[in-house]
Amino acid sequence: MQDIIITKSEAETKSIGERLAREAKAGGIYALIGDLGCGKTVFTKGFAKGLGVEDYVDSPTFTIVKEYDEGRLPLYHFDVYRVLDVEEMDDIGYDEYFFSDGVCLIEWANQIEELLPPETIYIHISKRLDIDADAREIKIDNPLI
Repeated sequence: MQDIIITKSEAETKSIGERLAREAKAGGIYALIGDLGCGKTVFTKGFAKGLGVEDYVDSPTFTIVKEYDEGRLPLYHFDVYRVLDVEEMDDIGYDEYFFSDGVCLIEWANQIEELLPPETIYIHISKRLDIDADAREIKIDNPLI
């Protein structure tokens, strides 16, 4: 099933992430896909808030993964933009994160698509400049529904 949501501000995009996180379950994997500057990290900030994370959330571009343990569930925030070969994911022990009691949220997930399990929830975010400079289209593909 696919949901399509149009947001018209950064606050609305965060709110969608927050709402989705409230429904998140241990072991959930969320694949964020979209161009540079489309709002993946903004969405992630809302998602983290929805889990109860109070730390500052930014993109882990150079570290690949950041861990946030203070929420309802552990959040493992990946940014795989700089991953050139999926074998690099083995080096960081991705499977320990993917198959844990936490939630994985992966920016640029299309770079490692072959590693993602079938139950991964895909979130495609794109700018909607035809509506407004801050408008975004968020498509959520949930294979579990």
